[in-house]
Amino acid sequence: MNRNRRHWLAAGLAGIAGYGAWRMRSLWPQDGVTNPCLGPLPRELADHPLVREAWTGLDPQRIWDGHVHIFTSAAAGHPEGAPWPHWASGVQASVIANAACTDPVAQDFADAYLGRLLALLADMPAGYKALLLALDVHRDVRGAPVPALTHFSVDNDFCADAAKRAPDRFEWIASIHPYRPDALDELARVKALGARAIKWIPSAQGIDPASERCDAFYAALAEGRLPLLTHTGEERATPGDDELDNPLRLRRALDRGVRIIAAHCATMGQSRDLDRGPDGPMVGSFALFERLMDEPSYEKLLVGDLAAIPQLGRTGAPLRRILERGASGRTSDGDWRRRLLHGSDYPLPGLLPLYSPADLVDQGLLDPAAVEPLIAIRRHNPLLFDFVFKRSLRLDGKRLADDIFHTRDFFA
Repeated sequence: MNRNRRHWLAAGLAGIAGYGAWRMRSLWPQDGVTNPCLGPLPRELADHPLVREAWTGLDPQRIWDGHVHIFTSAAAGHPEGAPWPHWASGVQASVIANAACTDPVAQDFADAYLGRLLALLADMPAGYKALLLALDVHRDVRGAPVPALTHFSVDNDFCADAAKRAPDRFEWIASIHPYRPDALDELARVKALGARAIKWIPSAQGIDPASERCDAFYAALAEGRLPLLTHTGEERATPGDDELDNPLRLRRALDRGVRIIAAHCATMGQSRDLDRGPDGPMVGSFALFERLMDEPSYEKLLVGDLAAIPQLGRTGAPLRRILERGASGRTSDGDWRRRLLHGSDYPLPGLLPLYSPADLVDQGLLDPAAVEPLIAIRRHNPLLFDFVFKRSLRLDGKRLADDIFHTRDFFA
């Protein structure tokens, strides 16, 4: 390990440890702090009953992980220290690099990142794919870039080219800020290049989904049947105005016929209840997402993705509700079983303190016998860990429906 990498990893370790301690209420993370980045999955884990059971009933050709981040470098933030101070961005860079088993200061970071991702996908059956996410920059109301408020970005062409490297394993999702003067031209261009959806993080990009500035873009999305994958609920990985991630701000798009994927099902944080006016009370963001899901007019338009939902901070009542409404069983099925989509939020499954199988055991949602093999799997393959973890969750003997993992049906 080179000197620079030791420096960043030391900073990252401190950050991870503090974050993990906060999440675990001062308890040391069960699986340690850093990703050991072990090699390919050993046969005894690949053939473990927990893994075999996870694949039972599924067609791998129809499974696309709909929420996979890629980065052009580990660095984030502005050279002058905005929107986060340099030390915070440096810690985050080290954390992300360790989660993805890459060197944060390597010149070939992007190639190494994609190479590691392909190595993880090699443990999956043929046909299983990852949808790579682009992210447009923060822009002002005229659509001009604002570098000082852009924490990180991933260019559409970079993302498209990355997907071309391994078309048997990668698809991609473009990102277009709707205030851009060329937004409609860019939408037509990326669709022709094979983009499967459009990605937003409104808080990070300065997008108000409830603004009339988005109307022309919404009309084009609806006409082209291209889904919008947009962050909902509190956002902690990038700075910005969390009120822009309020699920209720998506009404404008839904009322115009846009197919919406509410990332994370708004399972973290609070948002203002705008249905009760601009000064409405702050309530759980998930409750607002659930309200939208219950509106009959949105039944064929709104879905949620399950990226990061087993994380500490996203479990508890929201996860139980997702399992209840997204479950499939011998006697009855949940009404969300065809309205949820599998997504990993990679590389976050490789960030060890964020996940605790034992905590889900304590919540009565996981068999205690699953903890040890899940931890062992994650040390080799965080992508497979995320998939098997979700497939292993149970509520009253029921698990998430098979349809939730057949995501290709939605995107293709």
